[in-house]
Amino acid sequence: MISASSVLDRVLVLEMVRVTEAAAIAASKLVGRGDEKAADHAAVEAMRAALNELPMDGTVVIGEGERDEAPMLFIGEKVGSAQGSGPAIDIALDPLEGTTITAKAGPNSLAVLAIAEQGGLLNAPDVYMDKLAIGPGYAEGTIDLAKSPTENVRSLAAAKGVDPSEIIACVLDRPRHEGIIAELRALGCGVYLIPDGDVAGVIAVTDPDTNVDIYMGSGGAPEGVLAAAALRCVGGQIQGRLVFRNDDERGRAARWGIEDLDRIYKLEDMAKGDCIFAATGVTDGSLLQGVKRRKNCVTTESIVMRASSGTVRRVTGEHHKAL
Repeated sequence: MISASSVLDRVLVLEMVRVTEAAAIAASKLVGRGDEKAADHAAVEAMRAALNELPMDGTVVIGEGERDEAPMLFIGEKVGSAQGSGPAIDIALDPLEGTTITAKAGPNSLAVLAIAEQGGLLNAPDVYMDKLAIGPGYAEGTIDLAKSPTENVRSLAAAKGVDPSEIIACVLDRPRHEGIIAELRALGCGVYLIPDGDVAGVIAVTDPDTNVDIYMGSGGAPEGVLAAAALRCVGGQIQGRLVFRNDDERGRAARWGIEDLDRIYKLEDMAKGDCIFAATGVTDGSLLQGVKRRKNCVTTESIVMRASSGTVRRVTGEHHKAL
């Protein structure tokens, strides 16, 4: 059982929802406008402002990028109104997961945040990550990132008691995944291709209503840590391996003290101890409804999870001053 953190008790669960709500509402004003950068910038500024209102000594360990690439919410940035005196909190965030989705008014765009005690979240450079995830109820070792997609599907199918052809895999629709997709289809698997938003894609493995059994493929490392925090709260397994495509990215790894470039990170390597995960929908999706503008208010739907209690709360908000 995961013990509750007295540090996180001082940062109320609903405060995390207020932060993601602020980012989602700001980004929603640019849904369908075709400007990814403007939507992301709006979400970043709103999330940063909301975080700085909280009485904590927060450090962004997974953010928009490193200091030289991101003007706000960069890895290592300090946030909160109680620097040096408040509870020390590590923060992983993606103010707008699905910038392209938002620009095109597609599904599953989210504002996402996870927090843990200092040292509880993987502090990694802003690079890609190979990911493999399944939902709760399976023995440890059912999946292994060192094995092929075929081996992992067969192992999962055996654990589930079905034929491999009955497994549904979620994969980001990218040219780099053509080999994985072909291998899965050769097994007869169903492949659920998503255009973006792999935090929602990973979380889908925990929801029986999605029919998704396994997530695989590469995407952003920030999304990998955020997804791990969510699985930490509701159960499941995830493995990740950082992908370094050039010498510059390998240099980033060295600056962050990463020596084993081929290390496979498991769930507790990415998110350990008590943690809180929160997300608010920007556009409608399988996980959450998006922001809606009514005549007299703006409505939001959010989800917030906590590892120590194993609780999942859905929060519907009406914001009468956010029009």
